[in-house]
Amino acid sequence: MKNIVILISGGGSNMAAIVQTARQQDWALTLNARVAAVISNKADAKGLEFARQHGIATDVLDHKTFASREAFDARLSEVIDQYQPALVVLAGFMRILTPGFVNHYAGRLVNIHPSLLPAFTGLHTHQRAIDAGCKFAGATVHEVTAELDVGPILEQAVVPVLPDDTAQTLAARVLVQEHAIYPLAVANWLRKQG
Repeated sequence: MKNIVILISGGGSNMAAIVQTARQQDWALTLNARVAAVISNKADAKGLEFARQHGIATDVLDHKTFASREAFDARLSEVIDQYQPALVVLAGFMRILTPGFVNHYAGRLVNIHPSLLPAFTGLHTHQRAIDAGCKFAGATVHEVTAELDVGPILEQAVVPVLPDDTAQTLAARVLVQEHAIYPLAVANWLRKQG
């Protein structure tokens, strides 16, 4: 069984979309895969309750209790590795990861970013797209590399930027597409692993 470990920091809506798709499409049978654990750096992350309600193991590792980013990432790797992950999925995990962590999971670490990469890496993507006069925005699922938001692209979705859009209204439309493409990208990644 290919274990998927999902990292979250908040509500976990992308995590929930992956869990629901895995159940609906019976990934255990069709892909020999399952969401084995959901891990958060915040004890109050609402997504943890969703995971528990769906019988998925959860862990919390508070980054504030560690002396350095490296120390946190080293311990996070230990927690993740208990589940022997085939794939580690970042789903709103609001931490920049160290090169050592990224290298440990090279080729099996994915993220979703709320822009059409390579445009608008980093934060405040929706407002930046509006400010730049973009006609289109979207979301990108990509492999994670040591350089922020530049790994190989696995899936993208495009949404129009409407004349009266705010960062919030654009973000809401992009999020709908994120919920569609992230499970698709994960399933496709799993299929390629055989």
